[in-house]
Amino acid sequence: MRKCSTVRLAIPLLFCFLQAPYALAMGDNNTDKTTPDCPRGQVYDSATKKCVPDKSGSLSDTDKTHYAYHLAKKGEYQAALNLLDSLKNSNTAEAWNYRGFATRKLGRTDEGIGYYQRALALKPNYAQAREYLGEAWMVKGRPDLAGEQLKAIASICGHGCEEYQDLQAAINGHPES
Repeated sequence: MRKCSTVRLAIPLLFCFLQAPYALAMGDNNTDKTTPDCPRGQVYDSATKKCVPDKSGSLSDTDKTHYAYHLAKKGEYQAALNLLDSLKNSNTAEAWNYRGFATRKLGRTDEGIGYYQRALALKPNYAQAREYLGEAWMVKGRPDLAGEQLKAIASICGHGCEEYQDLQAAINGHPES
């Protein structure tokens, strides 16, 4: 009897362990999930795999940009903007997109829309920028313009990609948390 109940318990447990990598892989397709938190004033350096002072000359703009997004996703919007201000070349689609994300989350939606549009001028098939622009249009009460972004995302990555699903949820009244 005891052996039978142990097996019944072990099978669901085994299933959970086998599915865990897939569940962890879902979500943001950015490196944000693997970026560690650094002390204030430091940024994760992907080359050394360590946190280094954000004023370090060895930090790439790419690392600063990715860490700024990491900060923004944690709700540290102003810190993200400050880090983006320190880029040597801030005219990249990613930098404009993340600047838009942080400013939108600070309640400066119109400013954020402008940044998303700058990102898309550099990289028209940037699905994440289109998702965030669509979410901004929803904040502005423009589901028609959000729908245009949804159609564009569908042509970029289909209906199954995270960006499509997240914007569809926002249009349906279930925005991201």
